Amino acid sequence: MSETDLLVEPLLQQLEEDYDGLQVAAIGGGHGLSAALRAILDYADAVTAIVTVADDGGSSGRIAPGLDIPPPGDIRRSLLALTDQPSLWRSLIEYRFADSDVAGHSLGNLILAAMSDLGGGFSDAVNTVGRLLGTRGAVVPVAEERLDLEANVDGAVVKGQVAIALSRGMIADLRVVPDVAASRRALEAVAAADQIVLGPGSLFTSVIAPLKVGEMAEAVNDSKAALIYVCNLTSQDGETLGMSGIEHLEALVGIAGIRAPDVVVSHDGPLAVPDGLERIELDVRQVAETGIRLELGDIARDGSDWPAHDPARLGAVMRRLGVA
Repeated sequence: MSETDLLVEPLLQQLEEDYDGLQVAAIGGGHGLSAALRAILDYADAVTAIVTVADDGGSSGRIAPGLDIPPPGDIRRSLLALTDQPSLWRSLIEYRFADSDVAGHSLGNLILAAMSDLGGGFSDAVNTVGRLLGTRGAVVPVAEERLDLEANVDGAVVKGQVAIALSRGMIADLRVVPDVAASRRALEAVAAADQIVLGPGSLFTSVIAPLKVGEMAEAVNDSKAALIYVCNLTSQDGETLGMSGIEHLEALVGIAGIRAPDVVVSHDGPLAVPDGLERIELDVRQVAETGIRLELGDIARDGSDWPAHDPARLGAVMRRLGVA
């Protein structure tokens, strides 16, 4: 048995244990999923991050096609979000090169790529890095291979996560290419969850994208878990520009193909909104008519250069939501 196997096996055994406490599956990607994971750690007994594998920007966009692996960037962010203790490994996974031909690359992305190449595949590499970091939960790629996104935007087909995120127009549909089934561990995490958390994050390219992978929407719909959607603080200059809060909900249900959330968590408090964007607000009466519970709270981070959720405040709100 290799050193990699020795690191992976104990983690896999730990993940397969039966938990008596609250189990949460968080689905998404990017910085929004990271904030949700840090919030969930405040109250959950077990958490699994189910992460999109369709990112084609930055360091991930340079590494994934050449090495034929899922993009590691969102995976790395989730691993770090579930790591609450400083260590040499955390510093290494966080490190980003500034110069030379590796400028812009995250060392964590390169380590994930190297471990995948050493044997066992990408998912085992993720498990190994999680073990090295001492994560307080599991990180699971939604699929075992790199996926691409396609969207219908104002009647035209737009390809690629970055291009879709920057597009200005109404997104009427979103697809993942190729059409593959979700990973076994992703589906198992959804089936075992007491809570399923969606958002915050880019509505189409981070939140809806993993739900479009084969069998994911069905797994969410079949689950008896409480389904919670954490609404974004503002619109995004690109994919959600001009969309209201209720339109976010309509897109989540209509395009992702999932049941309506049981609870929507939305910010209620002061917020500095950058020029050109709009605050996402939900009308209590309008949401009540849909049968969805609206949970309001002051969940924005104070003094942030850009609107962002405060994990501690968000966790305090989500703690009181309970299960289905």
